[in-house]
Amino acid sequence: MTHDGTASDAQILREGELVLLLDAKGRRYLVTLEAGREFHSHAGVVTHDELIGAAEGSAFRSTRGGAYTVLRPTLSEFILKMPRGAQVIYPKDIGPLLMLADIGPGVRVFESGVGSGALSMGMLRAGASIVGYELREDFANRARGNVERFLGHEALSRYRVEIRDSYESVDEDQVDRVVLDLPEPWQVVPHITTPLRPGGIIASYSPSIVQVTRFRDALDAAGCFALVETMEVMQRGWYVEGAAVRPDHRMVAHTGFLTSARRLA
Repeated sequence: MTHDGTASDAQILREGELVLLLDAKGRRYLVTLEAGREFHSHAGVVTHDELIGAAEGSAFRSTRGGAYTVLRPTLSEFILKMPRGAQVIYPKDIGPLLMLADIGPGVRVFESGVGSGALSMGMLRAGASIVGYELREDFANRARGNVERFLGHEALSRYRVEIRDSYESVDEDQVDRVVLDLPEPWQVVPHITTPLRPGGIIASYSPSIVQVTRFRDALDAAGCFALVETMEVMQRGWYVEGAAVRPDHRMVAHTGFLTSARRLA
């Protein structure tokens, strides 16, 4: 807000923006604002024209009196609601992967298994440039579409996706990071030892511990990796209501194992 209490330009929602409608029960709805369109739910209708020009965080009533708050979605919220084909890597694992792979501005990443683009978006927003290999063209197109929808057209200039099989070859110049989300990541290891620069990092996401053991065996066999580690992330929320404080009855436990290693000279 500005000093006089009015909304700043950055807070104002504009046509074409992606927004999140939050209802009274905490349910989230992803909407792209378009003049003349309407959002329909069991609680009635909210017109896009009401939202366009409003400040982020504003409250609205539907035609049936339903209460909604409009916000811009976070990356985490977008990933959970975006169009997908392949199973996505969840936000609880994307954050640690960005740290394990040390993703930052200017980092050159080779990614294989881009899926719906969830991990790609995390790395692109951190400032990385990505070349991705994906077997399925529909997955590649969906990933590009999700990247453009959330990060904007500029992000595509740092995001090149090819329909290629990384199990057969990796024809890239020197990269700083290799990030894999594949059923058999060990098959990629022989192809990335040359493109991955000394000091660079390889990181892999695998649902099964059997995949992890075979991947780590391949890293050992390559003879040029050190500081190999594997971890998993558990996420447990807490219920806090006055004096009632306890762990939630449900938690997001195992989703996948994260393995990383450093390339030696």
